Amino acid sequence: MASIRKKRNSYEIRVSCGYDLKGKQKFQQMTWKPEEGMTPKQIEKEVNRQAVLFEEKCLKGQVTANVKFEEFAEQWFQEYAKLNLKNTSYEKMKQLPTRVYPAIGHLRIDRITGRHIQQFVNDLALNGKNQKNGNPLSRKTVVHHLNFISDVFSYAVKMDMLTDNPCRNVTVPKGEAKEKNIYTVEELAQIFELLDSEDVPVKYRVFFKLAVYSGFRRGELLGLEWKDINWEHNLISVRRTSNYTVEQGTYTDTTKTKKSKRTLRFPDHVMDMLRELQEEQDRERIKLSDIWADTDRLFTQADGRPMNNNTPYYWVKRFCERNNLRFCDLHSLRHAHASILINAGVDVATVSADLGHSTPTTTLGKYTHEFQEAQARTSTIIESALCFSQKKEPDTV
Repeated sequence: MASIRKKRNSYEIRVSCGYDLKGKQKFQQMTWKPEEGMTPKQIEKEVNRQAVLFEEKCLKGQVTANVKFEEFAEQWFQEYAKLNLKNTSYEKMKQLPTRVYPAIGHLRIDRITGRHIQQFVNDLALNGKNQKNGNPLSRKTVVHHLNFISDVFSYAVKMDMLTDNPCRNVTVPKGEAKEKNIYTVEELAQIFELLDSEDVPVKYRVFFKLAVYSGFRRGELLGLEWKDINWEHNLISVRRTSNYTVEQGTYTDTTKTKKSKRTLRFPDHVMDMLRELQEEQDRERIKLSDIWADTDRLFTQADGRPMNNNTPYYWVKRFCERNNLRFCDLHSLRHAHASILINAGVDVATVSADLGHSTPTTTLGKYTHEFQEAQARTSTIIESALCFSQKKEPDTV
């Protein structure tokens, strides 16, 4: 039974919620304040109604007066995130509390409002700094922080601890659109030429070129095994990824989404590169004999174990520095692949399937600018096809 006590212009409603492990009785409480102009009878009726509603919430476990955000977020990590998220996603998520907890970690989750979260998001977008280089945070990073907070509150709602997610109406400031750092076709041609002319290890030459031709993610490339190649029909299938976390080291995982499992056809010269890599690997296997770890991976360390995820990044970075070339990260090779397809007029559904995106909407969101540029050329193409601009006046005698 809820107890009601008047405190000046408001009422304190208190409900017993059983006992803790030490036998101490637990209480939940709320404060209700009458609206101006209410009569004593209206106040009595409404405060009793609020008491009944509050008691029902307590019985359902929807009141969490004593749980602070940091405490509950750590429970979410253990009860949900660790069990349901991919290891790489979990590791990235664990980095976010360093900014979130100082801002709202000390607040009870039932008292955190959309206003609290909006202020945090705005401050992060305007004043947030990258902890490594001091640069402003990207909008994507701010979105990741908001998603983390929202996921925690969604779990609280799912567990009947809250009735609403305060992140529901929070928005992330748009900011300036950041242009992707992508190699041009001319730059790729120059790099390809240097890769062929320099004394470049076969595995790195194949990795770089295959990344451009395939558009595969880094983890997908490193997860490729020889049995994924259909030599007869020039097909390569993505069936797994190779990932790395500090806790687990290098490990094999499923693809990012179901649509990421895909099979693409490649030209003969790409398959010839792969044959060259396989022949070199066979020679190393024979040379090392029992020392060789037979993992069936295309891209390996010197002893056959799966290549570390950071190895291609640092090799390409050093290669660009050595040859005085602009360095773009490895993911830019995937962007370059997509841009080439879009500029060639390939439709969004095909590009999406090629990249292994879950839906074409994802592709449109990531490559809005590229599709807009391609679309801007359609009127010129139609004009050229119909020759409106090339009509000649009839010959006169």
